Amino acid sequence: MADVQQIINDATKVYGKERKALMPILQAVVKEKNYLDDQDMISIAKALDLSAAEVFGTASFYTFLDTVPRGKFVIRVCKTISCHMAGKDAIIQAIEQLLKIKIGETTVDKQFTLLTANCLGWCHKGPVMLINDEVFPELTSQKAVEIITKYRGE
Repeated sequence: MADVQQIINDATKVYGKERKALMPILQAVVKEKNYLDDQDMISIAKALDLSAAEVFGTASFYTFLDTVPRGKFVIRVCKTISCHMAGKDAIIQAIEQLLKIKIGETTVDKQFTLLTANCLGWCHKGPVMLINDEVFPELTSQKAVEIITKYRGE
């Protein structure tokens, strides 16, 4: 994992040090370490000459900018009405049974975190889950288990 200060420095070279650079810099840190801690947000605030409260407010507003540690693989299951009607509850139940965690939890080995998302933009192909940046549409419970099993390396 790269040093967070180096990530911030590299990102400011690309995006500048204006307020509009905040989101890409937050995303760069999350991409590298899967979450933002308080020190990361303070460092970003200093780099952009913003208040820490403004950085935290932005980071905590967006679902995909986690402010708590997550697993190596973050699983997000869409919870819209479309995915609900297509069977997302069965998908979640199968994942919970496989990983022995509930929504919002991370496995003991820090490999997987299970979350829900308000919309993943794939309503026509639901139910859908996202693992990090990879989309898995038209799921069944069996498909979800098979996909996660591959991520586990089994």
